[in-house]
Amino acid sequence: MNWERYIKDFVSFLKIEKGLAENSVFAYQNDVAKLRDFAESKNLSPKEIKYSDLKDFVVELYDLGLSARSQARIVSGVKQFFGYLLLEDVIHDDPSELLEMPKIGRKLPEVLTIEEIDALISAVDMIKQEGHRNKAIIETLYSCGLRVSELVNLKFSDLFFEEGFIRVIGKGNKERLVPVSPSVEKEIKLYNDHIRRHQNIVPGNENIVFLNRRGAQLTRVMIFTIIKNLAAAIGLKKSISPHTFRHSFATHLIEGGANLRAIQEMLGHESITTTEIYTHLDQRFLRDAIVSFHPRNKV
Repeated sequence: MNWERYIKDFVSFLKIEKGLAENSVFAYQNDVAKLRDFAESKNLSPKEIKYSDLKDFVVELYDLGLSARSQARIVSGVKQFFGYLLLEDVIHDDPSELLEMPKIGRKLPEVLTIEEIDALISAVDMIKQEGHRNKAIIETLYSCGLRVSELVNLKFSDLFFEEGFIRVIGKGNKERLVPVSPSVEKEIKLYNDHIRRHQNIVPGNENIVFLNRRGAQLTRVMIFTIIKNLAAAIGLKKSISPHTFRHSFATHLIEGGANLRAIQEMLGHESITTTEIYTHLDQRFLRDAIVSFHPRNKV
C-alpha cells in the first residue's frame, strides 16, 4: 500500500527541505508509523484515508491511554505528513485539515531564582579538574539561554568575545547571535587556560568548547548529570534540567522589562507565541508578590 515508500520520502523531505534536526525527524517518523499501523489494519493506503478514519485513529490513541500532549504531538505529525502528500500531488484533498488537536493544559516551566542559580554555581567543586568547566557550563546555559544541544555543540569559532556575542546554531540549523556576558567570557577563558588546553583532545573535537576528561565532546546526558549533582549538593527541591536555565534566563529578562521580540530572537523561537509563555510566568511572579506584600492581603 506504499506506506513505507511515502514515509521514506517524507523523512527525506523533513531532513533536506525542512532542515529539521534528527530528533524531530525521528519523532515525526514514529508518529506516522502509528498511523500506518492503524491504516494497514483496515487495508487503507495513504490515498484512501478519509477524515472519518483519522477521527477513529485519534480515538484509538485515547483508548491506548496516551496523554493529551502525546496525542497532540502525533496528530501534529500526521498533519505534517498529509501536508507533504498534498504538496507532492499524491493526494488532492487533505483529510487531516479539519482534524482538531487534543486540548492540553499549558504547564508553566520550573524557574530558578537568581539566588538559587548563584547557589548552584557556588556548589561547583573548584578543586576537581572539571570544576572550571562545570562553572562555565552553568554560566553559559543561564547567561545565554541556550538549549542543551546548542551548548554541547558550541565551538570556539562561534565565540566573538570582542564584539560581545556568540553565534548559536539552533533548531533546523538556524543561526542566531546572542549577547554574551563578561561572566561567561571570564569562565570560558579560565576553563580553557587551566584545563582544556592541557588535555589530549580527540581528533575532530579541537573546535568544540566543552570536552569530557577524555578530550571528547560532552553528551547531553552528561550535562543533565552535572546539573542533577549540583542540585543535590545544595538540597534543591525543584526538579530541574538544563532547560530550566533557559526558562530562568527568559523569565528574568521579562521581569527586568526586556522586550518580548528581543527575547524571541535570543531564544531562537520561530513563533512569538512560544515566547509569550514567559509573560504568563511574569504574571504569576507579580501575583505572588501582591499576595505576599500588599497590605490588603495581610490578616
